[in-house]
Amino acid sequence: MREHARAVRSRPSWSLRASSKPAVALVLLLLIAFSTAIYMGIRHPYQPPSTSHPEPLRMTVIPLAPQGPVPGGDAEQLFAHSPAAAFRIGGSGINLPSATRTEHFSEAQVMNALSIAKDYLVKSSLDPDVLAGGPVRQIRVLLDPDLMSQFDQSVAAPVDDGRHSATGWLVRFDPAKVVLADPQIRVQGSMSYAESGPDALDVATDYVFVYALHPAGNGPHTTDASLFTVRRELHFRLDRDDLRLNRTELQASTVEAGPQACSADVAAQMRPLLAGERASAQSPAATDPYAIGPAPESVCGTLAAGAQPSPAAG
Repeated sequence: MREHARAVRSRPSWSLRASSKPAVALVLLLLIAFSTAIYMGIRHPYQPPSTSHPEPLRMTVIPLAPQGPVPGGDAEQLFAHSPAAAFRIGGSGINLPSATRTEHFSEAQVMNALSIAKDYLVKSSLDPDVLAGGPVRQIRVLLDPDLMSQFDQSVAAPVDDGRHSATGWLVRFDPAKVVLADPQIRVQGSMSYAESGPDALDVATDYVFVYALHPAGNGPHTTDASLFTVRRELHFRLDRDDLRLNRTELQASTVEAGPQACSADVAAQMRPLLAGERASAQSPAATDPYAIGPAPESVCGTLAAGAQPSPAAG
């Protein structure tokens, strides 16, 4: 019996050390992962999704009536003799201010907010299809989903109630009556931004758009162009979800546009008075859409002297 080997042998000490290496490596990996999670949580804290809902857009659309017959003639000459002579062309006239970080937003986030506001202005004020009453989906997708229902109702069934005018959201004309005489729309204005709290940025824009129009069709006077001016003051709010998803909340819109008749229904589309036409007799206060400052609180205004091309332009 003494000559038989023992049924159980003791393992060498080196094998115990070798088997412990995977366990040590696993512990080290867990420590690294845990430390990384703590660092990322401090450096990039989780931002819970916004639960607030934007207020419906508030809008005011003010027709501006001419003081006499609307000047007409060659579009280039009309621009040259108007306050828009030095304006830039199209989107190049919508310059973004310098973006700097704020207390709660990075420089990149501020620049993104400004770019979204510019994108909205370009698509709602300069796109030829939108101006001619075409599809508006490219504008709709820029809006916070909570505003889409109001936007859809405004486009499908516009009414002048301070909430549902299509012209509070965009610029458009009746293509059966007017067309662009010059695709180079003149633009000038300003844009600014500020925090409205730790979770949102406000962007304020104030731009003048000047369109050269002529009557639709092939009549004897359809080649005579005239200028139509639209001043749009828009206020945007962008929370962190909006910045991440490239959308915005449009909170307020004030529009002055002319020449139009004070009695014109401009909820669905602008109704320009064209070359040689004049508004009916009225006496509202004169309004200059090119002047810097708050828009008047009225339902109609008159184009101030100098807001249209000089008679020499004709």
